[in-house]
Amino acid sequence: MNAREVIKILKADGWIEKNKKGSHRHFIHPTKKGKVQVPYHGHKDLKETTLKSIFKQAGLK
Repeated sequence: MNAREVIKILKADGWIEKNKKGSHRHFIHPTKKGKVQVPYHGHKDLKETTLKSIFKQAGLK
């Protein structure tokens, strides 16, 4: 799964892109606590451990 697919999932769950810094996108949620960072490297697939961490931070898995 690449960063674009992860961002689609986050946006569908209500996460809003707050800013971009270098090769990372930062997301916040209006009701959930915390922030989520997604490393954005185009079409490269993200590592499985990175995906698990992103989804855990977002409260999705």
